[in-house]
This record gives sequence, C-alpha cells and structure tokens, in this order.
Amino acid sequence: MDREKRHKRVVRQRILAIIFTILVLAAITFGIVIGIKFLKDSGLFDRKKEPEAEVVSEVPYEEPSTADDSWIAVEKEEIVDDYADVDTSVLSEDEIPAAGAPVDSDEEIESIISNLDMEEKVAQLFIVTPEEITGMTTVTRAGDTTRDALTLYPVGGLIYFAQNFEDPDQTKEMLANTKQYITEACGIEPFLATDEEGGRVARLAENEAFGIENVGPMADIGKLGDTKASDAAYDAGTKIGKYMSELGFNLDFAPVADVVTGQISGNAIGDRSFGSDPEMVSKLSLQFASGLQENGVIPCFKHFPGHGSVTGDTHEKPVVLDKTKNELYASDLVPFQNAITNDAPMIMVSHLSCPGVTDDETPASLSSVMLTDMLRGEMGYEGIIITDSFQMGAVTSIYPDSGDAAVTAIKAGADIILMPEDFNEAYHAVLSAASSGEIDSGKIDDSLRRILRVKLGR
Repeated sequence: MDREKRHKRVVRQRILAIIFTILVLAAITFGIVIGIKFLKDSGLFDRKKEPEAEVVSEVPYEEPSTADDSWIAVEKEEIVDDYADVDTSVLSEDEIPAAGAPVDSDEEIESIISNLDMEEKVAQLFIVTPEEITGMTTVTRAGDTTRDALTLYPVGGLIYFAQNFEDPDQTKEMLANTKQYITEACGIEPFLATDEEGGRVARLAENEAFGIENVGPMADIGKLGDTKASDAAYDAGTKIGKYMSELGFNLDFAPVADVVTGQISGNAIGDRSFGSDPEMVSKLSLQFASGLQENGVIPCFKHFPGHGSVTGDTHEKPVVLDKTKNELYASDLVPFQNAITNDAPMIMVSHLSCPGVTDDETPASLSSVMLTDMLRGEMGYEGIIITDSFQMGAVTSIYPDSGDAAVTAIKAGADIILMPEDFNEAYHAVLSAASSGEIDSGKIDDSLRRILRVKLGR
C-alpha cells in the first residue's frame, strides 16, 4: 500500500516537472520573439541604408493685395473691416485664381452672377428710396430696420433726397451703414445716388449744414463761350464729384444732356440744360461727366431721348415729343450719341412718348422700340439703361399697377427701374415673370453684366 502511494507521488511530481519545463520554454521563446522584433524595429538588421528624405521648401501663400480690385480682394478687405457676414463663397476653391495672377473681368462677373439666386438678381434691377425699402415716413439713419429690409431685398442701389440729409456726419454714417448691409446680404456693393446737377436741383448744396457752394445752373455755364464753358463744366463736375465722393456717394443722376429748343415757358428742363446748341450741350455734358468720374462718382446722362423741347412735365402727366426720328437725330439725340461714343456708363430714359418713332404713345421708358431698337440697336449703347422715376404721372396714369409697369420696362430693355410706385409689388411681379419665363432669364443676366461692369469699374 505504501509502495503504491509512493509510485503515485513520483508520477505526480514528474507531471508537474514536465508542465514547469514547458512553461519555462514558452517564456524563453516569447522573450526571444520580443527581442528579435525590437532589434528589427530598431533597424539594426537592415543591410541597405534608407535614402535621405527629399527636402521640399514650401512656397508661402500670398494673400491678395488690398490694392487689387478683384472680387476676392474686395471681399477680403470687407472681412478685415469686421464685416464678418460677407459671403466669401462667391468663388469656389477651384475657381480662385493663383495669387498675383491677373483676373479676367468677364470670368469674374460670370462667377458672381452664377452665385446669385433669382431673388438677388431681381433685387439688383431696382434703385429705390430708403423710405420705399423700409416703409418709414422719413429716413435719416440706417439702423436695424434698414438692415432687415436690405437683407431681405438687397437692391441694386438707393436714391436719396433733401429730407434724408441733416449734416455731413449723419450722411456719411447713413451711407456707410447702407453700403455695409447690402454688401453683407449679396456680396455686391450698391449704387448710392442723388440728383446733384447744380443750380435748382442740388440736394446737398441746398442744405446749409453742408457748407457747400452751389455750382449754379448749367445754363450759366453754357453762356460763357467755348473754352471758358468747357473748363467751367469740368470744374463743376469735379467739385460736385469731390464732395459727393467724400460723403460716400458713387452715382450722380447728372449731367442733364437735354437740348433746350423752342418754347421755354413750361419746360421742365429750362436752365438745367447747358443750352440750345446740340454740339455744345454734348461737349459740356461730357466735360461735366469727366469731372465726376475722376472723383469716383458715376455720371448718368439724362433724359433720353431729350426733354428740352416739350412744354409738359412728365412728373404730372403723359407728354408727347412730336418729332420724327430724323429730327431727333439732328438735335435731341446728339448729346446721347456722343456720350455713347465716349462709353457713357449709364443713361436715364424719360417717360416722353415719341409717336414719330414708335407709332404709338407708349412712354420711351416702357418702349422696346426706343430702348432696344433705337438706343441699343441703332445707337449702339452697351451701358446701363435706367428709367426715370416710376412714381411720375406719365407712368402711373397709364400703368396704375406697379408690377405691370416694371415687367413691361424690363421686357422692353431697361436694366434698372428707378423708384417704382410700390416696390414690393414691382419686385415680386418681376420675380414671378422671371421664374415663369415671361422674362427671359438671359435678359436679366445681361442686365446684371452691364450693372456689374459699372459697379466693378470695368
């Protein structure tokens, strides 16, 4: 019995020894594997030397210069000025030109247009008063109400009148805020305009708080004689352009390019015109416009096809310009044709009816014969066509519906509607017509191209 117990104990001890041996061998094997891996990772077993890494010097990114007038540069300047809400997605990463590379202005404009929705495109076709856009009675400030309105409707521009101006500081702040709001909303700076002709139409100079000397009526300049008149017209444009630009304006609805002939009594133009000689009016209008442009203010030649030989006032009722096409080309159209030859950026079209040309009494501002066939086609105009105010009796008496008037004008060839009687009605009518195809979307894009070329200084 004892012998049997001893035998079992010996067997048990041998089994434990075998197990222990196996465990030891396993531990040694594991240690060898770990050691080999460590040596291999350290590179000691590599027989071949690794090639040295190639050193690549990184070319530093050059930000667009603030002096560059490209769309990207303009937006960067606005962001630096803390306009954090500006849409910087106008160009995708694939479309952003290399730093320092020249930007093709047509490509730039096409990129801007492609990034606008139809609501923003249609809004660019209107210049309105601050009262129209905000619904306020009189506007002298641009605060939250203005911001909200312009965010919803980032219009192409605003026109201001005497009641909007208190003093230089108030005017500068109002215009600067308005510019910021529209630029934040759609990425395009607005036209900021007023009528500053000199003489009896001078919204700024007539306000004593500005301390501005009125340059006087253009008729007085026209009486000075050839050389003196030319210099005086340029000086008048320069003076007006300088103080308008300093206040923040970039568009003046001047010069008056109407040729005053025939009966002056009852004429709405009178001494606002340089005179009765078409060539002289043409020359002096160009000189005045040059003075504006050299000071950063866009001129607008008005009132095509010429308001100087009628006795009625389109502010009140329809007025007929009873001349044949040949008679117009011989006199009234001379200043406008010369302005076109000299790359006029903007021409304002009056509400005069010209049955001798159109065979009906449709106002010129609403007539495709006057806008598309004559002004664009025959006269070769490629700039912006803007209507005179659509709040005037010559339009409202024929088109009591602001929407109908606006749609008709755009279809006829106008690029910008000035001061519709009811902006909301006009805007939504044009938007609806564009969405339905009644107004060709290509026509709207063509208007935007002309507008952007002027806004971007192309």
